[in-house]
Amino acid sequence: MPAPRFTLAQRLPADYLASSLGRDVTAGLSAATKILPPKWFYDARGSELFEQITRLPEYYPTRVEQRILTRVAPEIAAATRAATVFELGSGSSRKTRLLLDALTERGTLQCYAPLDVSPSALEQAGAALIHDYPALTVSATVADFEADLTLPPEAPGPRLITFLGSTIGNLDPAERPELYRMLRAALGPDDAFLLGADLVKDRDVLVRAYDDRQGVTAEFNKNVLYVINRELGADFDPDSFTHVALWNEEEERIEMHLRSQRAQTVKVRALDLSVDFAADELMRTEISSKFRRDGLTAELADCGLDVRQWRTDKAERFAVLLAVPSAAPEG
Repeated sequence: MPAPRFTLAQRLPADYLASSLGRDVTAGLSAATKILPPKWFYDARGSELFEQITRLPEYYPTRVEQRILTRVAPEIAAATRAATVFELGSGSSRKTRLLLDALTERGTLQCYAPLDVSPSALEQAGAALIHDYPALTVSATVADFEADLTLPPEAPGPRLITFLGSTIGNLDPAERPELYRMLRAALGPDDAFLLGADLVKDRDVLVRAYDDRQGVTAEFNKNVLYVINRELGADFDPDSFTHVALWNEEEERIEMHLRSQRAQTVKVRALDLSVDFAADELMRTEISSKFRRDGLTAELADCGLDVRQWRTDKAERFAVLLAVPSAAPEG
């Protein structure tokens, strides 16, 4: 019997999402400055809202990155000759098809290995890909890339690890080096890393991208409250919070917050937690760091990754960069 072309490895415990959400909410709502991680936006409703955001005129990153990839995918395929594409936080794998097409044309592609916390997203993408790419094997892994970057053992090399969408910007400066070091440890001498990064630009352009006129981003931001209400028995009133997008000049990042419209107390029954909010108090729900070439290149080099290609659009709004392991990795 031939081996199945789609496999799904579960590397998270059955209670991972609930227990992880509980830890994050406990820590974030108990802190002096309240914080919730952005990964909790993405239940089914949140994912659909984000898809709507990517089609908004104000939100440039998705379409600009896609245009860059359309132009440079053949160049990346020639440089890497990858047999496996390993994607972090893959979601629907839509943009990745540009790389799969180029590597298929080059004649090297054998395996696509997506990693995501959502089994349903992986199953849906995997079914579509094995239908559309008859010679492709899909080895999917349910895992959290912030803690586990182990590649499927059956994935042939050379491997191309991809991390697109400027998701790297959602990690704070202290978290990014740990991810880079895990990546460096996962890469063999013939492997490569492809990163999508949003760049520093005009403040008004950035703020509009995270505060659209239709209010879709505001609904997306508030979705984290619906998730906590549903999963942890909280009694957040989403209508009592207002979406706020700010440009932090010093840190060069967009910050999304929810502002409490009044003094209120929220109870989270599953955690036996009671949380007081002052009127106008901000709760941060996302950071989206924007990068400069010198700084990002240095960040990667410090963790044993040398940037070999840096490609942008004409307006230099977004970058797609290809890095390889340096000869002497850090630590």
